[in-house]
Amino acid sequence: MYSSLGKYIERLEDAGELVRISVEVSAIEEIAELTDREAKSPGGGRALLFEHTGTQFPVVTNMMGSERRMALALGVDSLSEIHERLEELVRSVLSPKESLMDKMRMLPLLGEAAKWFPRKLKRRGTCQQVVLQGEEAKLSLLPILKCWPHDGGRFVTLPMVNTIDPDSGVRNVGMYRMQIFDDHTTGMHWHRHKTGARHYEAYKVRGERMPVSVALGGDPIYTYCATAPMPDNMDEYLLAGMLRKRPVRLVKCLTNDIHVPEDCDFVIEGYIDTSEEKVVEGDFGDHTGFYSLTDLYPRFHITAITHRRDAIYPATIVGVPPQEDAYISRATETIFLTPIRLVMQPEIEDMSMPSAGTSHNIAIVTMRSRYAGQTAKVAAGLWGAGQMMFNKYLVLAPSGCNIRSSETMASLMRHCNPALCLIRSEGVYDVLDHATARCGYGGKLALDLTECGEGAERKSYFDVAQLPEGCVGDSRFVEKWSLAIVYAAHTAELDASALATAADCNFIVIFGPEAEGFELNDLLWLAAANTEPLRDIRLCGSTLIVDARPKYPNANDRNPSRWPNVVTSSEATIAKVDRRWEEYGLGEWRESPSMHYAKLRLSDKAEW
Repeated sequence: MYSSLGKYIERLEDAGELVRISVEVSAIEEIAELTDREAKSPGGGRALLFEHTGTQFPVVTNMMGSERRMALALGVDSLSEIHERLEELVRSVLSPKESLMDKMRMLPLLGEAAKWFPRKLKRRGTCQQVVLQGEEAKLSLLPILKCWPHDGGRFVTLPMVNTIDPDSGVRNVGMYRMQIFDDHTTGMHWHRHKTGARHYEAYKVRGERMPVSVALGGDPIYTYCATAPMPDNMDEYLLAGMLRKRPVRLVKCLTNDIHVPEDCDFVIEGYIDTSEEKVVEGDFGDHTGFYSLTDLYPRFHITAITHRRDAIYPATIVGVPPQEDAYISRATETIFLTPIRLVMQPEIEDMSMPSAGTSHNIAIVTMRSRYAGQTAKVAAGLWGAGQMMFNKYLVLAPSGCNIRSSETMASLMRHCNPALCLIRSEGVYDVLDHATARCGYGGKLALDLTECGEGAERKSYFDVAQLPEGCVGDSRFVEKWSLAIVYAAHTAELDASALATAADCNFIVIFGPEAEGFELNDLLWLAAANTEPLRDIRLCGSTLIVDARPKYPNANDRNPSRWPNVVTSSEATIAKVDRRWEEYGLGEWRESPSMHYAKLRLSDKAEW
């Protein structure tokens, strides 16, 4: 694997997966705009290394933003290699061991697994070659990005936040964004469902100060593992050791007792005073494609910053999909499919989380269905499995079908009867979901397509002239999906039976007029983000009607109290990057994606 982030960057450059930008660029929006243009180019574009950032440190972005770079980050030619290795490992562990010889054959496997556990060193690490403590430990020395115009400030976006459970002593490594308040304090944006937040509450009950150390860079496997949906009380550095096939070597921090990878690029050490009041954090242009709005989170106090002499600052941007996080999610699909299938839900064959679902909103699985109620069991099981509890829409497809093929999925949708294939539930949401009236809780919906491959498909039609009053613009019919796309004013009350008369098809989705002209993948993103199944989805006969329009805040007790805007760059930043394009050396000019999404903005601030 990689002994430093710099070695990984060299590997990317050798593979033609990286571009060096040698002119000076600003960490305030300019780097983010360039990264957004690159990330939305075919295949995820290339990684970008900004060599001159107004600080002594270069910045790398989009370093895992393609299928190939994600595989390179994990040290394989293809993610399928990891899947096959995990499949063999889990089957070996779970298979019956009837004879002494069968048990003896497990010994080499146990010996191999013992090599994965992290190891503590008694010396300083490469990450501690330069030490800044007290007043010298200034965050302004680092090229920390402000990505979007309405962000509350600069944010650390790829932190590996190390905390310790004060009761069990078990470490957690999570990725929680950090807003810079001043040179020596940041926010710590861990959601109530996250392990870091649980550790915080445990320290608060004890009345103790909470030690926290934030690592940045090093082997990119560390960064991936900080995002991975590991079970609570399991060490992310153990997962890293298994993926690397060698242990993570850890060193003790200088101002607290937390251990971090010795070869990472930066370490920000400090604490959270659990007796302090929480502070306002945000707004932030988030991975949902919308701003996550201000809320209260703990304040992190910095006691030291250490780094390697040749440190490179890693950053990512999130926003309207696709971004780098889509490829990180694909790795998670591959790595965690095996334990889900073999340990929790053996009926499941494959899983996909389309980028339009921004990780949690949409999941598609293939499964073997043998008895009545099995699909409902699988849906309930997945909605109770780790971070799958945040899933909003689940599609259950029959065994053996290719869920990554639009032709296959369209055929299933045309053949389904929505009145017979809905599975409804309620449960936990990601707190970043803006569509639900109750933060972190809402409806869930599964579409059971496991028996939709047989029989005649529905004969659909669409008559625009019969659309009810309130519909606007160029509504259209997509026969391939048995789908009518209707545009209507935000406040228009549309009669469901009139809609179903105008569009006799399986699905009708209503969008606001600002969404007119967008392609299906963007509309899928908007529909998943802007809806809550209990409020916005209803059946009229055998037609499923989805209201994907923005919801006026506080218009009724079922609407959320706030509604965020879509994330786009400022006109000034777009013009600056357009003007300087030839200087960057990125090749053929590419238009800002924000020009495409600007019409979705509902106001000139972070929220409507």
